[in-house]
Amino acid sequence: MSHTVKNKEKVLARVRRLRGQVEAVERALVQEKGCAAVLQLVVAARGAMNSLMAEVIEDHIRLHVVDPSRERNDQKAKGAAELIEVIQSYLR
Repeated sequence: MSHTVKNKEKVLARVRRLRGQVEAVERALVQEKGCAAVLQLVVAARGAMNSLMAEVIEDHIRLHVVDPSRERNDQKAKGAAELIEVIQSYLR
């Protein structure tokens, strides 16, 4: 994933927050917290993972499917934007 180099710190910060959320799920289970509390933590972690996945997919589409260094194709760019929007909606 060479394209993540430019966003490396941003992506790593997301991963670290995600790790913290997963660790919170583990702590809640160890402490035998209620089901609702555990589920709320799991939902938050899932949302964070989905957001990370959406960001990586978006970068992939923009850099490998619609490469701006290649010829300018507005139809291709529009199709990529639509695909990114659908993926982001699905992953929310």
